Amino acid sequence: MPARDFYEILGVSRDASADEIQNAYRRLARQYHPDVNKHPDAEERFKQVSEAYDVLSDPQQRKRYDAFGEDFRRVPPDVDPETYARSRAGAGRTGGGRARESTWRTEGGQFDAEGIDLDDLLGGMFGGRTRRGWGRIPGSDQEVELELTVEEAYRGGNRKLTVHGPTGADRTIDVKIPAGVVNGQRIRLGAQGGQGTGGAPAGDLYLVVRIADHPRYRVSGRDLTVDLPLAAWEGALGASVPIETPGGEATVKVPKASSTGRRLRLKGRGLPNPRGKPGDLYAEVKLMVPERLTREEERLFEELAGTSKFDPRRRR
Repeated sequence: MPARDFYEILGVSRDASADEIQNAYRRLARQYHPDVNKHPDAEERFKQVSEAYDVLSDPQQRKRYDAFGEDFRRVPPDVDPETYARSRAGAGRTGGGRARESTWRTEGGQFDAEGIDLDDLLGGMFGGRTRRGWGRIPGSDQEVELELTVEEAYRGGNRKLTVHGPTGADRTIDVKIPAGVVNGQRIRLGAQGGQGTGGAPAGDLYLVVRIADHPRYRVSGRDLTVDLPLAAWEGALGASVPIETPGGEATVKVPKASSTGRRLRLKGRGLPNPRGKPGDLYAEVKLMVPERLTREEERLFEELAGTSKFDPRRRR
């Protein structure tokens, strides 16, 4: 199945401005984020939207995409777009390429990456040679999943990644993880993909971020949600409560009459955003009572029960 056009994926025209592209991405990311949209196709759609934005929001990548289409990552930087288009048209008349599958492994698991045989596709461009004598062919791009903790996604950092190629040769790659990455985001490692032939450059390796489930934080885009346990009297009377966030301790001001399920927003305390507004952190109230009451506590609760007219089961 042919790759979908990035402009089509975002629903914008080819002359769309940077703001239009960003607005389209934000709208679609909220719509298809797998933490929000449980449709079976939502995660794949979210990855497509993220990849399209990754390319079209970068002026240099967008320029190459406009010139070379879906092949923009494989074409060497010194190739003239018109020459390439003519060569591709000529190669298309001689027959289609053959797909092959290669396996990549990292320390975290095994990944399958699809490689494209460019023998037929680019043969005319490099002198029209056959398989026995073809010239410089750029290496194919590869893609693997990179699992991160919430803390790693928040702070970024460096990681060494051991990659096992199809030939069994191990390579250790230094990966710089930018702060504020989100689920589905692609991190490009230039010239770390499939090896080129005839001295041609290697392809790129793309790391697709997946933020692992966390015992404390729930992730939705750049927003984080955390449970906020409160004593019954803290919810009733209000309180200022310390809370841990990925960026350090913060204080939540709990209004009076806060019941379980109430969400208290800490603006800008979610995942950072190097391109704009950071996410928020939401503290979700969870009222707790002691497992065992002292005699005094029991007496006070009984006194409250006898004087209060509050009925939580009565419809308001």
